[in-house]
Amino acid sequence: MSKKKILVTNDDGVYSTGIHAAYKSVEGLGDITVCAPLTQQSGVGRSISIFEPLRITHTTVNGMEVNAVAGTPTDSVILGIFSVIREMPQLILSGFNIGENISTDTITTSGTIGAALEGASYGVPAIAASIQVMEEGDKFDDNREFKHDYDVAIKVVNRIATNVLQYGLPDKVDLLNINVPHHVDSDPEIEITRLARKFFKTDVEERYDPRGRPYYWIAGELLPDEEEGTDVHAIMHKGNVSVTPISLDATTPIDFSEIEHLL
Repeated sequence: MSKKKILVTNDDGVYSTGIHAAYKSVEGLGDITVCAPLTQQSGVGRSISIFEPLRITHTTVNGMEVNAVAGTPTDSVILGIFSVIREMPQLILSGFNIGENISTDTITTSGTIGAALEGASYGVPAIAASIQVMEEGDKFDDNREFKHDYDVAIKVVNRIATNVLQYGLPDKVDLLNINVPHHVDSDPEIEITRLARKFFKTDVEERYDPRGRPYYWIAGELLPDEEEGTDVHAIMHKGNVSVTPISLDATTPIDFSEIEHLL
């Protein structure tokens, strides 16, 4: 019997320490293909390159064979499936993202989640995995030197990935969004959560260049106070691992008659 095929990707790039940890979390579970962006691609969501050609560089990073794509995380998944593996994998793992991906703020902006959703759109069971960081700057730095003890995160994802490969995902669940606290017990509590509504208070800083022309930085601060049962509360207040089931179908589950008066 042929081994199950697993596609590993991320949005931090092939040199990130997080993708090496992701590889280790599924090592031994099947034939693993790593196909991920060549460079840091945080915040690009599910964007896709449709106006320029893409190139893949086959190389080795820390003993791990990788396919480095000069494009987005979604590009990496598409090329990984249709040009590298050339068949549908049985699992896609996107991560470990350096920086938590929690709340509705990140579900559409995270390249980590965007890559997982791309795989899920083809019916592939998908996992997005992220770790909390204590310094916001760590999310955007060159993280090939980022130091973190991934052991617990690897153990958690290995267990979940093993079960997903054996049982699949439940009906109407396309993706499991896993977030692991920065400081976590060796045998952490895992909480099934829903998305918090908000995690960032958005702000815009206006500055001026030497010629007096304005330019802008999108900025903001964290909003750590969310109610019980949300991913933000699990990570920020309880120190639990958060697992949020996500569906590609964003249709609001209401009786359609409720909006007829608007038409």
